[in-house]
Amino acid sequence: MIDDTWKYVEANYTVANGYAHDAKVVYGDTDSVMIKFGTTDLAESMRLGLEAAGRITDTFLKPIKLEFEKCYFPYLLMNKKRYAGLLWTNATAYDKLDTKGLETVRRDNCGLARELVDTALRRLIIDRDPEGAQAFIRQRIRDLLRGKVDMSQLLITKALTRAVGAYADGGKQAHVELVARMMKRDPGSAPKVGDRVPYVMITADKKAKNYEKSEDPIYVLNAGLAVDAPWYLTHQLEKPIGRLFEAVLSKAEIHELTAGDHTRRVVKPTPTAGGIVGFVSRAARCLRCRNPVDGDGALCRSCAPHAAQAYAVQTGEVVLAERAFAEQWTQCQRCQGSLCADVLCQNRDCTQFYSRTKAHIDLRDARERLARFGSGCEGCACGVGPDLSW
Repeated sequence: MIDDTWKYVEANYTVANGYAHDAKVVYGDTDSVMIKFGTTDLAESMRLGLEAAGRITDTFLKPIKLEFEKCYFPYLLMNKKRYAGLLWTNATAYDKLDTKGLETVRRDNCGLARELVDTALRRLIIDRDPEGAQAFIRQRIRDLLRGKVDMSQLLITKALTRAVGAYADGGKQAHVELVARMMKRDPGSAPKVGDRVPYVMITADKKAKNYEKSEDPIYVLNAGLAVDAPWYLTHQLEKPIGRLFEAVLSKAEIHELTAGDHTRRVVKPTPTAGGIVGFVSRAARCLRCRNPVDGDGALCRSCAPHAAQAYAVQTGEVVLAERAFAEQWTQCQRCQGSLCADVLCQNRDCTQFYSRTKAHIDLRDARERLARFGSGCEGCACGVGPDLSW
């Protein structure tokens, strides 16, 4: 039936029959067909769609009926199962941005991939600003490689459908091997069968397998481990970006988008636990110039005359960290329905849980740095309290 519809549309809606353009069927499946009539006028396209639906229905046996449903304008078709478009049911205002098969609706991609595709799609289709979409992609890739993307955006989740031992017949999977490690650390907190297992990929040896790089996000936050940003760019972002822009840019331009100058600098945080760090003693560093200091003091002798300014700066960082944690805490309180009760939620399927945990760790670290000044700057290498008279 769909084949007959294709033939009818392309045979009758032609310039030879008095129409302004030759119609072309661009997509079809068992119960729908999409037609490009060639016009750039939305109202005219809808009129032609209604007309075609009526004329094709007349060729069917009753009660079979073909109905005009909607228009897509603009429309981005990657392949039969992947497309996006601005959906219109009337010519005055669009209804929504409709997508199928893209990373905006797939659960096996990290949140950053979904954010990139969704935002870039909106700039391409709604704003019709391809340069703005490309600039956004470059900036978010730059943020990723410089460690400025929240970890909640990098979570990958997989369902644990069977007991860990039942996976032995197949290849090792990242989430399964992670659960096995978590069971050894703390069996009580390890995910159970039926749970979705969130994990992030951390830096490791170049030859390390994915199942060796997967790690529990909370463990990563507490240990200060480095997330493998280049892995995310290669395995989570490159293909979705390429599919999205393949109808807009050349292959060389797409390659520049994911491997241009904005990808040259990669920042890796120094881990605080795990690996060789356990055999290394870390010297305290001056909070102002980062040079080593004796003991646990806040400042080196060269920076001692600037103790007041350094103390004020660190106090400001604590205030900012307190404010960020309060915002995360309040958001969780709103979610649980009370702004007076403590937050008890430990839902690891919620990205907000990791944002709140990260904010709490940042606040703890900021307070520890401030505490290095001591009471009256006791313990500081300068030997005197900060002069706050300035």
